[in-house]
Amino acid sequence: MRTQALGLGYYLPERILTNQELEKMVDTSDQWIVERTGIRERHIVGPGEKNSDLSVEAARRALQDAKLDPLQLDLIIVATASPDMPFPSTACILQALLGAKNAAAFDLAAGCTGFVYAMTVAEKFLLSPDYNYILVVGCDVVSSVIDYTDRNTCILFGDGAGAMVFGKSEGKCGILSTKIGADGTGGQLLYMPAGGSALPATHETVEKRLHYLRMNGNEIFKFATKIVAEVSQELLEKAGLTYDDIDLFVPHQANLRIILSAMRRMKLPPEKVAINLDHCGNISAGSIPVALAQYLEKYSLKSGANILMVAFGTGLTYGGAVLRWGRD
Repeated sequence: MRTQALGLGYYLPERILTNQELEKMVDTSDQWIVERTGIRERHIVGPGEKNSDLSVEAARRALQDAKLDPLQLDLIIVATASPDMPFPSTACILQALLGAKNAAAFDLAAGCTGFVYAMTVAEKFLLSPDYNYILVVGCDVVSSVIDYTDRNTCILFGDGAGAMVFGKSEGKCGILSTKIGADGTGGQLLYMPAGGSALPATHETVEKRLHYLRMNGNEIFKFATKIVAEVSQELLEKAGLTYDDIDLFVPHQANLRIILSAMRRMKLPPEKVAINLDHCGNISAGSIPVALAQYLEKYSLKSGANILMVAFGTGLTYGGAVLRWGRD
């Protein structure tokens, strides 16, 4: 039995924040941003727009693609680091919005690696006879925790949601291998200091701007280039494949230089790589499903195509999956 992708959908907020607009907010330039990141613009939420608003649109599109009714769902997993609120979970809010009353629901926090973490969890649940259809959503409203006076972070991130519906299959298509891991010693490289039990919200934490994301970009870059290569190799070995067997590589959309480094290592041509960070930026847990969905809007993948997905994020976390595309 394999865990098969039955449906895919995504949603991006309408508002677009360009590099030219950021030039007016912080000491930066379009040229500086593009040269160092590859990003030209990103989508961000409008006033009052929240995580569950994006998640429900992506989820509905994935369910429509899968030709499933929300009542058929057994479980909803929302991978996010920016939920509507600390509790209840955004997954429970989404369950109510969809009318998926038969589904259990919970959030999963693994930062930018969240979607592949949630995929892996879904695969394990589907080994049980109690679960037949699982909705996995990767959604982040990173703009809600971005300091738009910090030019090192505000240029990188956008908002968005991607969703996939998974089910069981006895065919050849589906998840061939997964890998998730973490290195908690790097937790201080990408974090938000306040808002939890360590530093509950006070006037002082707000005044000190402790409710915004903080990142050591140089160390994250070093970690990412190393871990993407290691995870990719392990995933392919577990799946019994080589780089030559990969039809599409879907990397986490953090930085174009990281993606190009991985492409060189794998000797992959541009047409075999999904890249959307130029117009989406880094949308954290939504990164991989949105990149895949947008690739499939432009290009077709034959049934049986091998897709390699790899991500890394706060924690530090890392992981990936090899998915044989198609439904059989």
